[in-house]
Amino acid sequence: MNIEQNKHPAAAQAMACGTVVEPGLFRIEQRELPVIAPEGWALVDIAAAGICGTDYHIFEGKHPFLNYPRVIGHELSGRIARSTGNWAEGELVVVNPYLSCNHCRACRRGKPNCCSSIEVLGVHRDGGLCARIAVPEENLYPATGLSEIQAAMVEFLAIGAHAVRRATLSAEDRVLVTGAGPIGLGAALFARLSGAEVHLLDISQTRLAQAREKFGFTDTHLAGSDILSGPLADGFDVVFDATGNAKAIEAGFPLLAHGSRYVLVSVVKETISFSDPEFHKREAQIIGSRNATREDFETVMTAIREGRIDTGALCTLTLRLEDLPARFGELAEDREALIKAIVTL
Repeated sequence: MNIEQNKHPAAAQAMACGTVVEPGLFRIEQRELPVIAPEGWALVDIAAAGICGTDYHIFEGKHPFLNYPRVIGHELSGRIARSTGNWAEGELVVVNPYLSCNHCRACRRGKPNCCSSIEVLGVHRDGGLCARIAVPEENLYPATGLSEIQAAMVEFLAIGAHAVRRATLSAEDRVLVTGAGPIGLGAALFARLSGAEVHLLDISQTRLAQAREKFGFTDTHLAGSDILSGPLADGFDVVFDATGNAKAIEAGFPLLAHGSRYVLVSVVKETISFSDPEFHKREAQIIGSRNATREDFETVMTAIREGRIDTGALCTLTLRLEDLPARFGELAEDREALIKAIVTL
């Protein structure tokens, strides 16, 4: 894979942008610095950006909804560049990167996270791994009481919080989260806050050890073990898949208890198949969980402010944008011990 940095000097009113030019090629390019925002939008000077599985998948050519080249970055915090009627210059904000049309049936029914014409920053349009972006004001939330680094972690945690809300958990539920990466950990943390009994399943002993040591999850299982034995023989009331792997998703169906829910958080290109008789016998539900809403962002920010989410344990490392070209390939290839890398600008 080719990792390189554009050496051309920055022109006046230009900014550096972290761009995946094509699969396997990440570099810093110069783009024009936005100085005027459309009506109803605001200019945001990016403070920090999380690198997530979506960004790695874009780099690896595995994302199903993307055209190249693309400025990546959708886990964003920033400061208002110019005051508006709603925002003061310098105010710290969390960016909701899901730009909805506000007109389709989903939007009209209060589900902008699955808008039929949705554009996600860093996926469908250029993202925020750059000095400044323009964002609809309705997609900005005040990050009161949060640091710039914490504010950049709200979005990925909101994915897990949304999945948990979709599952309508209760304290009586026995939950299995498959995939102990950042999204899976987020789902597990908010499932635990709901009072449910939470188990984690992963192919990596390293990730399971982190879940135990950093976050106190005692019920962890290595993939391939006989998980349906003893007190777990009846299966799980709710299974969350956060693996991004089609085979792992299919392997989750037999783990469902009768009367259970299967929440698919990860996205894969492949077709998923399962045994219909077994599925109907269980009267199970399949629930897709996509993105997050303002309610989920607010849930996460409240949990961070109240100290119920340890953001320090989630942030594995921080680095500056200019250092990323030399590190991106390494981060993409070895993510086993990496929870969250945050790029500061």
